[in-house]
Amino acid sequence: MEIAEQKSERHVLAVTVDNEAGILAKIAGMFTARGYNIDSLTVADISENHAISRITIVTNGPPQVIDQIQAQLERLVPVHKVVDLTESGPHVERELALIKVSGTGEKRVEALRLADIFRASPVDTTTSSFIFELTGSPGKIDNFVHLMRELGLVEVGRTGIVGMMRGAEGT
Repeated sequence: MEIAEQKSERHVLAVTVDNEAGILAKIAGMFTARGYNIDSLTVADISENHAISRITIVTNGPPQVIDQIQAQLERLVPVHKVVDLTESGPHVERELALIKVSGTGEKRVEALRLADIFRASPVDTTTSSFIFELTGSPGKIDNFVHLMRELGLVEVGRTGIVGMMRGAEGT
């Protein structure tokens, strides 16, 4: 079976790198040069001395492509470790979103009711709009955004996915 015919799978990769200028461009360039897509990308400094960063990449592809991505990431010089959270076992994924909704009357009441159900917090309020903060799985955020479209969705800002293995060990 050819790679193009195989089923595409979603994978979350946690990449530990030296915190240096240009590493994100190197990684993005590697994806671009090979025609791989990045669905989500987050980066954060994770060490006290600011020497190490963690990049979380969500991508899709057949198993062979995911293996190639992982192998190519591991060959980049400032990369310390690449962990495929999807393959490594149970893990937690979360994302943060800010969702602006405008509306008055019943639509405003319904937006507040749904926000309460989804545990979205209003972080800014005017007489005609809200900005809600919502943290959760990407699916939860997708569902909330879908419901807000009918009530006056204005704008959405999402951080991208951050993932971590369950249990006492680190990745």
